[in-house]
This record gives sequence, C-alpha cells and structure tokens, in this order.
Amino acid sequence: MDLKQMQYFLCLAQEGNVTRAARQLNIVQPALSMQIAKLEKSLDKKLFYRGSRGMSLTSAGEALAQRIAPIIVDIDRVRDEIAQLDGEVSGRVNIGMITSAAQSTLPVSSAAIAAKYPQIHLLVCEGYSETMLEWVATGQLDIAIVNTPAPRLPPTARHILDEEMMLAYGASNKVALPKVVSFDRIESLDIVIPSRRHGLRRILDDAATEAGFSLKPRLEIDTLSAICEVVATTNLFTVLPGIALQSALAANRIKARRLRNPAIVRSVASVTNPRRNVTAAMSAVMDIIAADLTQAAASASRLVRR
Repeated sequence: MDLKQMQYFLCLAQEGNVTRAARQLNIVQPALSMQIAKLEKSLDKKLFYRGSRGMSLTSAGEALAQRIAPIIVDIDRVRDEIAQLDGEVSGRVNIGMITSAAQSTLPVSSAAIAAKYPQIHLLVCEGYSETMLEWVATGQLDIAIVNTPAPRLPPTARHILDEEMMLAYGASNKVALPKVVSFDRIESLDIVIPSRRHGLRRILDDAATEAGFSLKPRLEIDTLSAICEVVATTNLFTVLPGIALQSALAANRIKARRLRNPAIVRSVASVTNPRRNVTAAMSAVMDIIAADLTQAAASASRLVRR
C-alpha cells in the first residue's frame, strides 16, 4: 500500500462515486479503478460494495478508512508545516460545527478566512457534539466547535463563550410576558425544541429536571432555522441560544425574553486532538470563528434588550 493508494481510497470512500472521486483527484476513472483494484488485491479484501447508486464501504473498508485517515492527516500537516517555514499561513483545515454556530456565523467567518488567508483550504461540516468529538479523535476533523459540557471532552478544549438561552415567540403572538420569565413557566407553554439527539436539548432537559418537571414539546426539530420559522409563523414558543435567534430577532419576526430561576446558559468550545499538533492554519481559523461567535452572541443580547 502506498500513499497514492491511500489517498485514492479515502477520496472514493468519501465521494461514494468513481466519477466524482476521479474528478476530485484530477485523474481519469480507469486509473482510479485500477489503483483500488490493486489495493484490494494486496489486502486480499473487498473494500467496496458496488451498486447502481454508487459505492459504499464494506466492513474491511470501514476498518481501513479509520486506520489510514489519521496517517493522511499527519502527512498533510507535515507538508503544511514545511510550507509555513516561509511565513505563509496555509494548509487544509477540516472543521465541524454545531448547527447553532454554523448557521449564525459560518458565512461571515468563511469569507473572513478566505480573504485573510487565501492559502487555507477550509472544509466545514455541521453535526452533533458527540459525533464531532469522535471525528476529532479518529482524525476525520481537525477542530470541532461543540456545546459543553460534553462527554470525553479532551484537555485541548478551548472555551469560546458562555451564552444565555432565551424564550422566544412570534412577533404576532399576543401573549403578555414580563421581560424576565421564570423557567418553570415553560412547563405550561406549547414549545418546539430540538430532539434528544441535540446538545441543546440535553441542556434544557437537565434544567427542567432540576426545576422538578419534564419537557413535553409539541414539536421536535433539530434544524434551528426551521424552529425559528415555526415560531415566527405560529403561536408556539422555543428556547434557544441568542445566536440561533439573531436573524429572526433582527428582522422583527420574533421576540425574546430572558429566563431566570434558573438562567439557562450553554457554553461553546473548540476541541482538537491532544495527540496532534495545532498548526498555524488551525489557530488562524479558530481565532476568526471564536471572535465571530462572540460578536454574534453579544449582538443577539443587545437585540433582546432593545
């Protein structure tokens, strides 16, 4: 097995399609198919299932992908570090972000990174905190922006911000609420919140348990922009962090109230693998995203106070 075969295999595993993978690798399809066939022959294992809808990994293929992905990441990182000897910040950065962070600041952050660091190749995905922590551990991600506390949070976690979660409702909703609402009031409201797969839901469930009741949502939706749209067009309520509400607040489509007894606070952190060095490109990306998230949270807080 050589480096070229490993790179071709991982690209095909990610794309699931020979045509797309060959295009991504800038080679012809027969060359890619030949290298994969050689790899399967050398390992004496079938690595892909071939079907009319594309290709998927066999159990042997999944095991191989888990083992060689960190190797490729390390090789790419060495290349990046050598390239940076001339003072240029460059390299490939794979980052995963929780939905609330990605939807609120990703466009602005991505544009800033592209403008300031044109030699950084940024790859971004959205996901749940637990899943992205696993991907950081296995080398599939360089950085994860997650809700905390989270299970198995490594010592490399870097705190970004603490942010209040707020009670939000549609601007046309005629309900009379004080500027500060007791958290137990939520028990009597029709709410739409994320499902139990979502880190924000766990924060809310823990707070409700502490307050002596359990949440009984009318709807459970993990796409936060969809929750905001539902709240803006119905009489349902939600509880979300300020940055997830920012766009709808700025457009005067929803209103928000602070919660007390208790106040609900979520923390956000960036996480890297403690066994891998943090490159200059990774640090540059984390600095811009952290600054943009902090600014977005402050902006949302001001919109609630107005």
